[in-house]
Amino acid sequence: MTAFFRPIATFADLFCGIGGFHYAAAPLGLRCVFASENDEAARKQYAANFGITPAGDITQIKGDKVPDHDILFAGFPCQSFSIIGRRAGTDDSRGVLVFEIIRVLKEKRPTAFVLENVKQFSTLSGGQIIRQVLREIEQLGYTTTWKVLNALNFGLPQRRERVIIVGAFGGGLAGFEWPRQRKTYKPLAEILEKNPDATHYASARIQQQRRQKHQAKITPSIWHENKSGNISSHPFSCALRAGASHNYLLVDGERRPTPRELLRLQGFPERMRIIGTASQLRKQVGNAVPVPMAQAVIKQVIRHVEKVQAAMLGITAGAAHPAIPRPRWLTLPPRCPIVTPNSPPAAPPRVCGQPNTPAPHWRFSP
Repeated sequence: MTAFFRPIATFADLFCGIGGFHYAAAPLGLRCVFASENDEAARKQYAANFGITPAGDITQIKGDKVPDHDILFAGFPCQSFSIIGRRAGTDDSRGVLVFEIIRVLKEKRPTAFVLENVKQFSTLSGGQIIRQVLREIEQLGYTTTWKVLNALNFGLPQRRERVIIVGAFGGGLAGFEWPRQRKTYKPLAEILEKNPDATHYASARIQQQRRQKHQAKITPSIWHENKSGNISSHPFSCALRAGASHNYLLVDGERRPTPRELLRLQGFPERMRIIGTASQLRKQVGNAVPVPMAQAVIKQVIRHVEKVQAAMLGITAGAAHPAIPRPRWLTLPPRCPIVTPNSPPAAPPRVCGQPNTPAPHWRFSP
């Protein structure tokens, strides 16, 4: 069976962070067989919530240590891409991490992939960078398409525009439809905690400085200070950023969002365990993919691939066939898998990249 005729059932999670793609994919019935993340704090967070300890630096992981998988996810870091213009092929400039994704695609040939990066990735060097990346991927036999999506249009009160790149092996993207986007989002009042800890409040001096510069017309609102020192307020959050100043976002000009509020702004479930420090989580959430947006894209990719596979085999999409299973999210409860102290079996997290490591036992909550 060629790669394109494999059903989409398993995934690899590169640059996995704290698991945005994982939380998006698991309720659709997909099973994680490999994860990789270089940040130690994020690896611990991932392990605490999924029972999988991600492998470390992907540049140090050989292809034979990455299990076969059906779809690849990656929210790759946006490093300096100026070196790409001098690349002669995929064997050069290995420090540019986007090319590690291309390496894994070349070695494992999954049926499809979904990649995520900042909006500016599409305009670097006048669009030369993204065209170079897509060209190298397409040379492997994939068809690709991309679009800038905004988390605001997927029910989250956060203006977060991201480039989403999808691909399918063997020319299977003709007629692909991006997910429908909403015109409404969850009110901030449903995101904010009622009694946040006093440690989240900015100093009286900073609060006063904010009020001298700006008066909000709506409450609750999140006040945003840009790099020029200008203040604006909205009934939603501006994009969460990993490396921003400590007080660049203040709820009603008074306090920083709590760790749980930051997770809610990205669509992470309430059941997610929080470990580590507040500063670590702020960085992790700022690097994460919005969960509802990722899930909507993944669902469309699976639907489309199933439809194309069925057409190529001359059967009805969703019909019983060994190569074309019925979409698994139609029968699974719409919940993310969770690992709790009572979840069997009681075992330490498995470590990705180790040979002969069985897949984890997931228990879907009712």
